[in-house]
Amino acid sequence: MMDDRLSVVGLRVHGPPGPLVVQLGDSVMLPCFVDPPAPPEELEVEWKRNDTGTLVHLWQDGKSRPESQNPLYRERAHFFTEEIAHGNFSLFIKNVSRTDVGVYKCVVYTHLEKAETLIEIETEHLIVSGGHVISAYAGEDITLNCFVESHVPPANIEEISWKKPDEKRLVLLYQDGEIMTESTAERYVGRVEFFSAEERSKGNFSLRLKNAQIEDIGVYMCLAFSGELSANTTVEVQQLGFSMMHIGIFLLSILGFVIGSLILGSLSYTTYRNNEKSRRAVGIKIAHLLCPNITLSIVFILWGVTEGKYCCSTIKTHKKN
Repeated sequence: MMDDRLSVVGLRVHGPPGPLVVQLGDSVMLPCFVDPPAPPEELEVEWKRNDTGTLVHLWQDGKSRPESQNPLYRERAHFFTEEIAHGNFSLFIKNVSRTDVGVYKCVVYTHLEKAETLIEIETEHLIVSGGHVISAYAGEDITLNCFVESHVPPANIEEISWKKPDEKRLVLLYQDGEIMTESTAERYVGRVEFFSAEERSKGNFSLRLKNAQIEDIGVYMCLAFSGELSANTTVEVQQLGFSMMHIGIFLLSILGFVIGSLILGSLSYTTYRNNEKSRRAVGIKIAHLLCPNITLSIVFILWGVTEGKYCCSTIKTHKKN
């Protein structure tokens, strides 16, 4: 929101070509040059906040008027007195705070003319927000929020990384405008991604984690680095609930156990009453041994598929003759 020069007739006032970026607590000079220079006693110069009209400083009747300053700027905002004769009405502000951020106006008056320039102050800042606690069903996709705000355009931020501090794993890295997927830990490969380039240009560096697994439980940290500034936020993924597939597997195992028990129990009872010593009896005994193992194996395999890995279980059964 800069205007290098605004003038009426021949009087011109020059300011900077762009915003002035300063660290909080530092000092800043707001340039304002009158062209052509005129006798200071013939000029009136006002420094104001463009948004509120607050009077920051005043030059009037050939001298500085600190008594006219808003209390917020008293003792903090000064002219360069020795430079005023050369048309330099730049303003020096000490100990810049967040309340000083904004657009300022240097307005120069003569008896016949008026000219002005606008100067914007920005502070170096890096703010990362979005920390929250999240839970979801296993197998679902979840979003870990991370929003970055800075005086630097999001595309120019040096580095943004997602990490799992307790395991010292790098989940996903954005560096120098590129997404470095080759740095992703193996267990997250193909399961994590940033949002679109358009969203990133708005400062949205949230992480999409696909096919959430029990092992994904824990604290994740979004870290941003820009120059000497750094900031972070954390997202906690709590214990994941059971998905419909998990519930279905449980019901399948219970149903299989009940039906198998009824059938095998009925056949065993019939065989016992008839005291059969046939192949059928031998088959029933084998079924007694194999069916539980087969049922449990199916359940473990299905569970393993939902968790991204397979489990192997063996049950050893001894039967007395």
